[in-house]
Amino acid sequence: MQKTVEVTDAITADVSNDVVAGNASLHRTISWTGAFWVASGVPALVLFSMGAIAATVGKPAWLVWMISIGFGFIQAFTYAEIAGLFPHKTGGASVYGAVAWIRYSKFVAPLSIWCNWVAWTPVLSIGSGLAAGYILTAMFAPDAAINTWQLTLLDLGMLKEGLTLRINATFVIGSALLLLVYFIQNGGILRSARTTMILGVAALIPLIMIGLVPLITGDMPSEHFFPLSPLAYDSVGNVIDGLWNLDGWVLMAGGLFIAAWSTYGFETAVCYTREFKNPETDTFKAIFYSGLLCVGVFTLVPLAFQGHLGLGQLITPAVTDAAGNVTSAAVYDGMLAPDIYSGMGVAKALSGILGNTAFIANLVVVMLILALLLSIMTTMSGASRTLYQGSADGLLPKFLSKVNEHGAPTSAMWANMIFNFVLLMMSDYMFLLAAANVSYVIFNFLNLNAGWIHRMDRPNWERPYKAPTILIVLGTFLAFVNVTLMGLGANIWGAGTLMSGLVMAGLVFPIFIWRHYIVDKGVLPKEMQEDMLLDGDQKTTAGVLPYVALIVAGVIVYFTSHLAS
Repeated sequence: MQKTVEVTDAITADVSNDVVAGNASLHRTISWTGAFWVASGVPALVLFSMGAIAATVGKPAWLVWMISIGFGFIQAFTYAEIAGLFPHKTGGASVYGAVAWIRYSKFVAPLSIWCNWVAWTPVLSIGSGLAAGYILTAMFAPDAAINTWQLTLLDLGMLKEGLTLRINATFVIGSALLLLVYFIQNGGILRSARTTMILGVAALIPLIMIGLVPLITGDMPSEHFFPLSPLAYDSVGNVIDGLWNLDGWVLMAGGLFIAAWSTYGFETAVCYTREFKNPETDTFKAIFYSGLLCVGVFTLVPLAFQGHLGLGQLITPAVTDAAGNVTSAAVYDGMLAPDIYSGMGVAKALSGILGNTAFIANLVVVMLILALLLSIMTTMSGASRTLYQGSADGLLPKFLSKVNEHGAPTSAMWANMIFNFVLLMMSDYMFLLAAANVSYVIFNFLNLNAGWIHRMDRPNWERPYKAPTILIVLGTFLAFVNVTLMGLGANIWGAGTLMSGLVMAGLVFPIFIWRHYIVDKGVLPKEMQEDMLLDGDQKTTAGVLPYVALIVAGVIVYFTSHLAS
């Protein structure tokens, strides 16, 4: 039977039949605009790492964002094509890529889905933590008791110095925000899309204004951007222009590595293929227009941010003891200020672009909190559907495929919630983000390569959108560029970042072994077996090339990580 007939029949059945809770199915209730609004939380991800990148890379930070969003936009065309092959699936590019890889290795397929989820789900904890921090900063003095109390539960210093699990006011308020988002999401994708449209309009306006106002007023001093030298310090701690030697390129690689977690994120627009009324046309429109929005925000906002603050200079030198150990870190202003690195001072810095009055400052903070809520909404929608489809395909635990009467994947949503309640206790969000981004680069590598694997193994399948071959080639090239950046730059965010990220990615293997070999006795669900069908004689045509790609990627990461150490 031709694959196009199977897909058409599946979609027709979805649209024409009533869907009830008992059949564990998602609902086809949104168009591409609904997915656009659900994905509109991605631009707010600039708030998560913009300060840290600026404080780490220095003056080239604005260029990091422009290059990274350019990479992300090129890669999106591959994701749009492979999503069109499976309009009856949800969960995003990792799900569609898993079908490409499963005939070559059963273990790579769940790795694709797991790495996508591991990369995305920390948005819930980091976003709610930042939003809680903005609220506390706006309402209370820094030395107020509510800002200083905490209960330390576990010391994680073996991963990174000073890292702990703790309960404080940020955790309490952040948890409340997560529960609020869960309540909204529990009503299904249509209610989520409507809510994100309202939040999107309210939250994206300040980001767009922040990006445009300095361009209009001309408040972009050239000395804040040039000379284009990496950040360096002299022996006293003063800021100086660095050199484009190995250390300088490692900083640049680290910036591009962590920016990818935000700039590539609009690929989440293809997570909702299974819930589109017309997936053949809606899929490409959703990711393309989401990408255009992200190109604008990720280009303009970092430029405005850097133009307003400037790099910064030393205010108070570091204090050391007799043994040379630092007892009090150096203090800088501008983009090097401590609250800029942590993200907690970003809202205040951005509000200063629009005016220094208390009213404008408070208004911008409120709207940026809405932007963070929007990003949490986007992530809970996408990450829960990734878990749902991984479960439905027999790659993740069965309970994750349960949905409620509104078609919301409630079990997967609760798995996200519980996991992020733990992550919300972490004392260093940037370490968490960087470790999770290792999984995101793995996901990115596997699924950009899935584009050419699908082309070789399924050349005659119907493709509602077929990307120009040059973009498939460029996407594959960028897959290897991304693993190079990871090997070079991951550990600038903490010595154990790369290894911690690889361990997090590897946790899927015992989970898959339990589901597939113990629960399902080594047999994949019927639907997954049908998706694995190929053209002609059902033989793969990519041959050894997928294995070669994996080996080359492993070698690249090994050598670049040792080069940077």
